[in-house]
Amino acid sequence: MSVITHHISTPRSTAGRSRLGMGLWRGRFEITQYARSGDTVVFTFLFPILMLGLFAVAFGADGDMQPAPGLPPVPVAQMFLPAMLAAGLLLSGFQNLAIDIAVDRSEGVLKRLGATPLSPVSYFLGKIAQVGVTGVVQAAVLLGFAAVVLQVPLPTDPGRWFTFAWVFVIGITGSALLGVALSSVPRSSRSAVAVVIPIGLVVQFISGVYFQFYMLPDWLQTAASALPVKWMAQGMRYVFLPEEYSALEQNGEWNLAGVAIALTVWLVVGLVLARATFRWNRRDA
Repeated sequence: MSVITHHISTPRSTAGRSRLGMGLWRGRFEITQYARSGDTVVFTFLFPILMLGLFAVAFGADGDMQPAPGLPPVPVAQMFLPAMLAAGLLLSGFQNLAIDIAVDRSEGVLKRLGATPLSPVSYFLGKIAQVGVTGVVQAAVLLGFAAVVLQVPLPTDPGRWFTFAWVFVIGITGSALLGVALSSVPRSSRSAVAVVIPIGLVVQFISGVYFQFYMLPDWLQTAASALPVKWMAQGMRYVFLPEEYSALEQNGEWNLAGVAIALTVWLVVGLVLARATFRWNRRDA
């Protein structure tokens, strides 16, 4: 994974600009810089697609899956699609931001930004805007690949797409804020990848991204309930799996209210931690 090189750029005139206006301007700048980093774009967009295709090929040789008697069989790719969407939110928001900001801080980019009129709030807004745009495109590409190439049936109920929308928005915003907060942990650009990626992988394994969540032992499901990825994946399973599959969830129900509460709590926690830990300079500066 490469690191995006940021140039120091601020609006020519900041008079009368609100934090929101500065944040939107910064978001446009962040999106432009991100699009210029080809290898990062390819990794972010292709990783969920490659994983979904791999699972479909590896576990789909015997046809559709029927995890338990009485449940309607579904394609293997349909079973893994919700988890890959949740993993994409974590990758776009949490992992990429944590690494990029840590590297920028270590190389002094944030120190120079701190000397401009840009406030931390506007900086956060810019980063979240960049993550939101890339997350939407990533999800659209993944859904298109699943539907066209892997023949996954997509929902036709508008209510399910509404659920997809709010799980996506809350999930990616919370992931981005947690990524900002985690960026304060690595002490150098060299250690950023070594610190962030293992955390992301462990969270995904515990949350049932690479294994079906119902296959995990009860104690691990309980531990995963304290993590946001579990709730993002659960909300996505409601959207893309038949109603009968709620029987495989931890309490035998989709529990959308619990999904909304858990993701909102993590969003607030991420906001508090990001604001409390964010510094323009390195801790040892």
